[in-house]
Amino acid sequence: MNAQIPSFAVVPGAQVHQVLTGYEQQIIELVEEAYRAHGEGDSVNPPSYFLRFPDRPSSRIIALPASLGGRTQVDGMKWISSFPENIHAGIPRASAVLVLNDQRTGYPLACMESSIISATRTAASAALAADRLTRGRERGRPRRVGFLGVGLIARYIHSYLQGAGWEFDELGIHDLDAENAQGFRGYLERGGSGGRITVHGSAEELIRASDLVVFATVAGTPHVTDPGWFTHNPLVLHISLRDLAPEIILASANVVDDVEHCLKADTSPHLAEQAAGNRSFIDGTLFDVMSGRVTLPEDRPVIFSPFGLGVLDLAVGKYVYDHLRARGELRVVADFFHDVSRYGENDDPCGGSDE
Repeated sequence: MNAQIPSFAVVPGAQVHQVLTGYEQQIIELVEEAYRAHGEGDSVNPPSYFLRFPDRPSSRIIALPASLGGRTQVDGMKWISSFPENIHAGIPRASAVLVLNDQRTGYPLACMESSIISATRTAASAALAADRLTRGRERGRPRRVGFLGVGLIARYIHSYLQGAGWEFDELGIHDLDAENAQGFRGYLERGGSGGRITVHGSAEELIRASDLVVFATVAGTPHVTDPGWFTHNPLVLHISLRDLAPEIILASANVVDDVEHCLKADTSPHLAEQAAGNRSFIDGTLFDVMSGRVTLPEDRPVIFSPFGLGVLDLAVGKYVYDHLRARGELRVVADFFHDVSRYGENDDPCGGSDE
């Protein structure tokens, strides 16, 4: 094999943030490219693995292994925790790391702080979907957006919509925590988002007042149950996946990122499959829409439910890694790989057979 063992770097969140900030359109295009590679079969994206805790039923840590081809050419895994009780302590619910692996040797290239990468790929995916799912509609792009759940993910989604050139006449907010709602309102006002900002007293009020609805909650079971709230046929970015009752899913046009991934773990589409006994309510994937294989109706709500693919994290993470490497700013850990001689006869870090 005679391959050189790569150096190993640690990439903190400050560097990740610095590389990604202000490049929303480029990241959206990067995520679109990753979706296309996945849709064309140039990826490996096995099921996510959920680590759950009997003594902490609301918490979980998820492993997302993946391999991405195309121009990215990297393997790796995201390890992301969701501890909702963190919110009461004033710290974010989610934390994550991303490990990138060299495709030639299998050696890890980097361990990266990944909550920002995860939020970025989620927001870029949402902005891409909002664009692709409203192209060619007679009524054009939505002008009234509503955010249901207003944490970190909602902030990133708004930032990516704004960075992609979206403009709104009205921006709605609803959160079970009034302080969070006012905090998000302050963020919108500081960012000069334009349009009238309204804090709604209920989910129904927000949904009925919005043509684009963004669900970014921590809900574990459906809490929105009335299809009548959606009779104005909005586009719904169902990012948090478990907000909508099966009746709403079954009455809508449904687009997912990956059918097998999304219809599991008691997501709303998974519950709808159990209720219907089939998957015919799924119109297709976002790749199908981008490829022109699926045309969406305008006389029903359109719901995008992305489970979140590990290949997207790899695409964004490798983008950050490559930029830092090109600028000579990777924080390499010297001698991270120590005992690398097969028989211990020398300290030469060159590999031999992989047997």
